[in-house]
Amino acid sequence: MTVFFYDRTFDGLLSAVFDAYAGRIFPDRLLKTGDGAPLFTDGCRTIVTDGAHAARVWSALPARLGENVCRMLVYVWLSEEDGSDELLFRYICKSFDHTHSIAWNFGDRDVLEVSKTARRVLHEVQYIKQFVRFQKTADGLFFAPVRPVCNALPPAVGHFADRFADQQWVIYDLKRKYGYFYNLHETCEITFTDDDRLLSGILHESLMAEDEKLFQRLWKGYFDAIAIRQRINPRLQRRNMPARFWQYLTEKRL
Repeated sequence: MTVFFYDRTFDGLLSAVFDAYAGRIFPDRLLKTGDGAPLFTDGCRTIVTDGAHAARVWSALPARLGENVCRMLVYVWLSEEDGSDELLFRYICKSFDHTHSIAWNFGDRDVLEVSKTARRVLHEVQYIKQFVRFQKTADGLFFAPVRPVCNALPPAVGHFADRFADQQWVIYDLKRKYGYFYNLHETCEITFTDDDRLLSGILHESLMAEDEKLFQRLWKGYFDAIAIRQRINPRLQRRNMPARFWQYLTEKRL
């Protein structure tokens, strides 16, 4: 068994692909630098992340797979599922080893799994777009917490930059402890040094704008007013609006 150790970054993965072809040595496992080698390992190699090597691999993929499929590969990486890096490694190698595109060869297990994984991430991206609820702070900033199953916030940020281009906002991933700040001109990644107060997803009253609580009451009142009591279907609600998002929805909080 041959093992590659790398830094668990996307550029590191692409660098591993480059080194595999350069040395004609293809690993059976990909592990994080510092992890212990499995039993019966014949050879180990530590991959040094190289931006130029990663760029060469990535720039060669659109001609073989197309832009949409390359976007799917990014979604698979963002899935954070166990073995997703090894799946991507095998997929990318197969795309280089075949003369024709493998993108639609769903008889190949790896091709099918990449499609399924990317679709799961896309569903999570759509959930973020649908269920984000902003809260206005005292300084006029709009804040929204999220806690997606996978790292689905980066693909969703562009939607909010277009949809709410006239206001400053922060969307923060409480699970991964990072977020994005939009300053009316550009979006940048941020991390709070002290985010314990944000874990509940509800701003403290001292941080809210004066009219925020009023708007929240109005929205809850509207939500209750349009509901037809005789037709409330909790099971259907959970299917279309997963319960894990409810704690961040103004209309669902008690």
